[in-house]
Amino acid sequence: MTSTVGSKGRTGAVAPPPPERSGRILRFSRAERLVHRTTGWLMLLCLATAACLYVAPLAQLVGRRHLVATVHEWSGILLPVPFLLGLASPSFRAGLRRLNRFAVYDRQWLRAVLRRVTSPTARPAGKFNAGQKLYAGWIAGAVLVMMCTGLLMWFTGVLQPISRTSAIFVHDVVAWAVVLVLIGHIRMAYRDPQARRGMRTGFVEREWASTWHPHWLEEDRSAPSGTDSGAAGQPER
Repeated sequence: MTSTVGSKGRTGAVAPPPPERSGRILRFSRAERLVHRTTGWLMLLCLATAACLYVAPLAQLVGRRHLVATVHEWSGILLPVPFLLGLASPSFRAGLRRLNRFAVYDRQWLRAVLRRVTSPTARPAGKFNAGQKLYAGWIAGAVLVMMCTGLLMWFTGVLQPISRTSAIFVHDVVAWAVVLVLIGHIRMAYRDPQARRGMRTGFVEREWASTWHPHWLEEDRSAPSGTDSGAAGQPER
């Protein structure tokens, strides 16, 4: 008996269905999309509640300061949880390895950005471009700083006044930096419908991938059989 796609053959191995759908390829697995979406909503909840606590007109409009403060504190504490749960997914771990790896073409991408060159041939990239890698590393560090300073502010009874004052200052400065960086992140996503589609559905057009992320496809084609090379080439689960 011959095995069909997605069924068990004579050896008992399951043949994965092809990841392409009418010229589209899989960019993000369901686990990657859930981690991104959940983290994004928690981050927006943190920023919205922070605005209601620190902006006087919003504070007067919303009221319920104790409730807003509680939601702000717990949404901040829960921020790392989607990331930690995502580590159980092989595709998510593979994506992290790509984000943490800076290649020669990433330096070329950064030079092109600094020179304001917009041609895709001047901005080569793997699955993630250099800007996305820098953003991921920066936002991860900012979340840790915000959590630590937030906890210092929360447990005021065991701290000296000067410690709490310093924590508030760092927390506020980093919060404003996060707001500015997130605005830039959303603006870049708004300008790229394919990137948004990839995060929404998991799939992107092969032509878009070959134009803006050519090394991603090259790396997946050259990856040894059986290695975890990321979402591309893997069935959607």
